[in-house]
Amino acid sequence: MPHLENVVLCRESQVSTLQSLFGERHHFSFPSIFIYGHTASGKTYVTQTLLKTLELPHVFVNCVECFTLRLLLEQILNKLNHLSSSEDGCSTEITCETFNDFVRLFKQVTAAENLKDQTVYIVLDKAEYLRDMEANLLPGFLRLQELADRNVTVLFLSEIVWEKFRPNTGCFEPFVLYFPDYSIGNLQKILSHDHPPEYSADFYAAYINILLGVFYTVCRDLKELRHLAVLNFPKYCEPVVKGEASERDTRKLWRNIEPHLKKAMQTVYLREISSSQWEKLQKDDTDPGQLKGLSAHTHVELPYYSKFILIAAYLASYNPARTDKRFFLKCCGIRRKSMFFNHLLGPKPFPLDRLLAILYSIVDSRVAPTANIFSQITSLVTLQLLTLVGHDDQLDGPKYKCTVSLDFIRAIASIFQFLFSFT
Repeated sequence: MPHLENVVLCRESQVSTLQSLFGERHHFSFPSIFIYGHTASGKTYVTQTLLKTLELPHVFVNCVECFTLRLLLEQILNKLNHLSSSEDGCSTEITCETFNDFVRLFKQVTAAENLKDQTVYIVLDKAEYLRDMEANLLPGFLRLQELADRNVTVLFLSEIVWEKFRPNTGCFEPFVLYFPDYSIGNLQKILSHDHPPEYSADFYAAYINILLGVFYTVCRDLKELRHLAVLNFPKYCEPVVKGEASERDTRKLWRNIEPHLKKAMQTVYLREISSSQWEKLQKDDTDPGQLKGLSAHTHVELPYYSKFILIAAYLASYNPARTDKRFFLKCCGIRRKSMFFNHLLGPKPFPLDRLLAILYSIVDSRVAPTANIFSQITSLVTLQLLTLVGHDDQLDGPKYKCTVSLDFIRAIASIFQFLFSFT
């Protein structure tokens, strides 16, 4: 379908698979489809676009918003009721407290003339939250087609694998579809597709190439990269607007944008300031730390060991793991002048074990891995001083990134200046 190919980029295989599963409107589709992949891999966008473009009757529910069983079931039924009564324009609110009631009411709602001869699709986004609800909810949704004796397909959208969902008692197995991360070529194509009409596609593609060259190693989230592209593009084309350079003068354009991309690197994911504040910062060439509202974390008073944890996290983020033995082995001491921080590439993720190993090395007294230490790590994540880039659902355990700058580390750990005398 040419229209879909122009709207949904770099997901041709997944779109083709879903179209095959959906089949004709009046055909019975697969009872349940489980779609998983990392954040910003296109799961929600592709599913919504496909259902809207094909004009298939569907309801879309976010399991974060509907955090209780009653909210979830009533949201689905009321949206379906609105679909079935859209012709006469009147509908009544439905109340539902149990899954048994849901099946009964679902059969009544889908008996409407405009729904009974075609497949109805229920999309549950952030489906991993279903695991925290009643035990019968997930198995019930998986076999809703059988229980209700209706032509219905339930789509689960999640960031974790199906093996983490499967109940111990067994259940109906859904069709599993994986959305892989976008490659750098995919991101280049998608972001270049957003070019402003007043500039050529080649000019904007060159800008996106520079942006990805800086941020791709630390950020592969399409939403975040799109946000960064929009915020920094006016500064990139500033020499062209002033007549100081042409669109092909890439070297001059790079020299103009490089310091501003370094500033943006300090606040990837944090959203500490609004877009208008960021534009003011770029216009006035203000240092990020001087802008009111930015890096407000510097005013947070941290516990004693939290300071050491944050220092250890910073060292783990900006130093390769292969150098840990050379830098932090007790018998060798810390080789201060040998340390090298690659700030342009941004912080790298590190496992919890490595963080604790560096912590034990830089703290003079013996620190036991108690619940107090782990709770302080969790608090740093809550304060967004650390970012959790992996979780316990992954086989290799949680991974973190340090999101603060070197100036921030100096400010909160002034009593540990000897650690930073090499910079």
